[in-house]
Amino acid sequence: MAAKPRVFVTRMLPQAALDILSEHCDVVLNEQVVALTRAGLIRRIQGKVGLVCLPNDRVDDRVLGSSPSLKIVSNVAVGYDNIDVETATRKKIMVTNTPGVLDETVADFTWALLLAVARRVVEADTFVREGRWTEGWMFMGFLGQDIHGKTLGICGLGRIGQVVARRARGFDMRVLYTQRRRLEKAVERQLRATYVDKETLLREADFVSLHLPLTPETVHYIGEGELNLMKRTAILINVARGPIVDEKALVRALKERRIRGAGLDVFEREPRVEKGLLQLRNVVLAPHIGSASRETRTRMAVVAAQNLVAGVTGRRPPNLVNPEAFVS
Repeated sequence: MAAKPRVFVTRMLPQAALDILSEHCDVVLNEQVVALTRAGLIRRIQGKVGLVCLPNDRVDDRVLGSSPSLKIVSNVAVGYDNIDVETATRKKIMVTNTPGVLDETVADFTWALLLAVARRVVEADTFVREGRWTEGWMFMGFLGQDIHGKTLGICGLGRIGQVVARRARGFDMRVLYTQRRRLEKAVERQLRATYVDKETLLREADFVSLHLPLTPETVHYIGEGELNLMKRTAILINVARGPIVDEKALVRALKERRIRGAGLDVFEREPRVEKGLLQLRNVVLAPHIGSASRETRTRMAVVAAQNLVAGVTGRRPPNLVNPEAFVS
């Protein structure tokens, strides 16, 4: 019997995914709960043909160039900006991701953040826990803002953005969207979404929700100028990628009350959070948990395992980011 291909998994995954990997591969698993250093990752992938990694594993040119046997890097995420895809393609190393399995869950969490900020849920929870609620029902206490009937601006009406837009119907909201390419009119009608330029969206939206991929063009897509365009009552939500927002500019806007609030699930330099954000009450902060339901994280891991097994057994992976790297 031929030896199974050896693969390295950078973190513990749900058992369903490990079972798929173990059936076809000789699996080496890092059971630590923290990301490996570059040196540690380089050491662990020597002699491996496959790598299953997470978004906080930096798979750069030095990592990719360190193991001649490596054929595929399977990322357990939709985004893959943690991987040097250009170098991987040049070295004929396949890169895969897990699209389509987390759209609904991330959209759910987008609304969780939006509602939490608008209705000041976290502030109120802290108030109760600290024993400061002593006067009963407070007529003017923790006044937030309504969501129903307001305008939602979505930057990036892709898979997740469209699911977010569908949920806005339940709040009877007007939906604006902006992105590089306008959608077909039939899709716009179905979503009840109106295409506008970025400046118009920022000026008119009561809630601005970011669902863009991280590219050189979208770094600091929201900065000082954009924040100045937004309503003083506006709320910014980011569940996409941290560098899309200039965090220092956001801190200034929140401190000066140039916008009302923000909800962030992602940060520029994760897990580091801009210090100023931690000191503000008008922002809700979450540790990159947009897809963190038990069902969805399991599906993500299973898809990543299936991608890797296909790649190491000579088949084209179903979610191949760089098809130029596939050699049949």
